[in-house]
Amino acid sequence: MESLRELYLIGYGPSSSHTMGPYRASEMFLDICPDADSYTAHLYGSLALTGKGHFTDRAIEKCFKEHSKNVHIEWHPDKTKPRHPNALTIVGYDKKNNVIKEETYYSVGGGKVVRGDESFEGVDVYGPEFSSMKKILEYCESEGMSIWEIPIQKEGMGIFDYMGEVWDAMCESIERGLEDEGVLPGGLKLSKKAARYYAHAQSFTSTLSSEGLCMSYAFAVSEQNAQLGKVVTAPTCGSSGVLPATLYYLQKNHKFPRAKIQRALLTAGVVGNIIKMNGSISGAEVGCQGEVGSACAMAGAAATGLLGGSIYQVEYAAEMGLEHHLGLTCDPMLGLVQVPCIERNALAALRALDHTTLAILSDGRHMVSFDEVIEVMMETGKNLPSIFRETALGGLAALRSPNKI
Repeated sequence: MESLRELYLIGYGPSSSHTMGPYRASEMFLDICPDADSYTAHLYGSLALTGKGHFTDRAIEKCFKEHSKNVHIEWHPDKTKPRHPNALTIVGYDKKNNVIKEETYYSVGGGKVVRGDESFEGVDVYGPEFSSMKKILEYCESEGMSIWEIPIQKEGMGIFDYMGEVWDAMCESIERGLEDEGVLPGGLKLSKKAARYYAHAQSFTSTLSSEGLCMSYAFAVSEQNAQLGKVVTAPTCGSSGVLPATLYYLQKNHKFPRAKIQRALLTAGVVGNIIKMNGSISGAEVGCQGEVGSACAMAGAAATGLLGGSIYQVEYAAEMGLEHHLGLTCDPMLGLVQVPCIERNALAALRALDHTTLAILSDGRHMVSFDEVIEVMMETGKNLPSIFRETALGGLAALRSPNKI
């Protein structure tokens, strides 16, 4: 597994694969070709199909502008690269328009970028003994450890401190979102709802109040993400509202100390990393089950551990998060990370809490393992027609295609 620093990226939305990734790819290209007279970025597949809604062009242009450079964007929605649906090729030219440098990059989800023929697998910080949830549970059982202790053992106390930075960024996105009002950018003209829902939830009693508050937190983050605000990939920008909402709700209700929240984030990170390593967190590759489903698994695991669940109950909650999102399509209207994405984040946060309850009621024994459901998620995603995998061509997206607006 890679470092959790590669899973939890603090940056600007609305999409880890379509904005954070292309921005990072632009940085990488400018590092190796800083002195060209002109540049062109070619976008392929899903990046071209939903790039305008995800502000892919703005992210690339922003990076080049920060380096005092201009870039021309070429869109190729009918062309794909063989290795991944999210592909871009950047070309640098001299004054005579001769190619100086050309490089292809793949934005493989969660903000991660892979160049050319490089392996999609990053630097393995953890080793083969932690390559599956089964192995992690066996190790924890034999050593008497909790799951959150493994990242500290392998990455040092610096990763615990980084979880503090992650939590600060998550809280800031919630608090900004709860104060924000107006209309989200893009052609849907969708009004922001977090502040209103938060106010309503405070006037409710009992279950309606608690669920309303949790949902308002998820709306807050997701709406900030949709307007290019700062969020944390957990594991992606499109699913960035689930884990913060779940933990913020529990922290407010139970007054958990900061250290416990940081441990919960470590637990969630291990879950997310296993999915990323053995499955996918890319909506373009496997649909929204890989984004919101993974986020729900992470949030359920984090909440279960936070509330005193055993390592087996934590695994059960994570498994339910993926199992009950199997087959979820990625079909953003106009390619915007707004409808149905924002509501999905809110409902997944509630599901994570439900999974926590069910896991803690049980003894942790269940029929389908977390590792098995990752395999099923990948099989399901690969068999989804491409129009249901972040192309904005099918499903709900077809209801609001550009020619219908």
